Amino acid sequence: MLKKTPLHDLHVELGASFTGFAGWSMPLRYTSELAEHHAVRTTAGIFDLTHMGEIELSGPEAGRALDYALVGQPSKIAVGRARYSMLVHETGGVLDDLVVYRLAEARYLLVANAGNALIVLSQLRDRIDGYAATIRDVSGRWALIAVQGPASPAIVGEVADIDVLSLKYYAIAPARLAGREVLLARTGYTGEDGFEIYCRPADAVALWQSLSAAGAGHGLLPCGLACRDTLRLEAGMPLYGQELTARNTPFEAGLGRVVAFDKPGGFVGEAALAARRDQGSTHVLVGLATTGRRAPRTGYAVLAPDTNERIGEVTSGALSPTLGHPVAMAYLPTGRSTPGTEVLVDLRGSQEPAQIVELPFYRRRA
Repeated sequence: MLKKTPLHDLHVELGASFTGFAGWSMPLRYTSELAEHHAVRTTAGIFDLTHMGEIELSGPEAGRALDYALVGQPSKIAVGRARYSMLVHETGGVLDDLVVYRLAEARYLLVANAGNALIVLSQLRDRIDGYAATIRDVSGRWALIAVQGPASPAIVGEVADIDVLSLKYYAIAPARLAGREVLLARTGYTGEDGFEIYCRPADAVALWQSLSAAGAGHGLLPCGLACRDTLRLEAGMPLYGQELTARNTPFEAGLGRVVAFDKPGGFVGEAALAARRDQGSTHVLVGLATTGRRAPRTGYAVLAPDTNERIGEVTSGALSPTLGHPVAMAYLPTGRSTPGTEVLVDLRGSQEPAQIVELPFYRRRA
């Protein structure tokens, strides 16, 4: 039985088609994923993200505990700010990527991927043992709505009791939206400016409706998981289970910058990650661009053009609605990862020329 978010009945009324995702029934699209994608790039889209997992750590040593448990250094996050981080295995392989918010001096909120929430919770419980910190699964206490796109500050600002423009990127603050208490974060997973709104499940429908009314004059559209995937792909943002897995460390994924090696007390996976940093990676994540109409898809082989030897595999791919041609991400040998290098992608028996390009494929205008 798939779990339903507090907004499920509203999605049905809006004509959403649904898909099972990480144990949840989630909107895949409402009308056209292409229209929804373009709305986020040009105006704004509203998403239901209640399936994400929320975990709270509190106590005098909560920061130190997280420093040990994660690759980053949450103890250095200022109150009211957020940071992207990862939970890795002793081998350095990625178990999940997550966002860490510091809500107060001794209180943190971690947002994990829906399919990994229980793994993250279990690993954190083991890793904080011995620290003066308490961990709680608070996923049931929060519904999560995201408003993403250039018009998102105007839309959220219409119903907020704070100046949303004063909220910096990767910051979070308590606020009232349409008269309801929320945590308002300026974060997202689309490559656009936007906000993520943590609210009580009982308030989710009223907030969605208020935001939708505020966005009516701005072209706001309800958006599903399908366009969320093409948006994050264009922005070069990795997805757990595709770009990020336990088989690869943050360094292969081009995210070695999130690892802090100068933490007192060390951290889980430190030795393996230090060795990978020093030795270098044998394969790395790259961007691919093709000129045909057929898009490379997850699992498709990448071939060397001179020998037709399989040298890598596509992790994500789609026709880019913004750019008008197919794009993909793939892991390739380090020696074949230079932008401008030509490769082939096996599209179910036919070979499509592709060129390695720098990530991300798309950057929003400042």
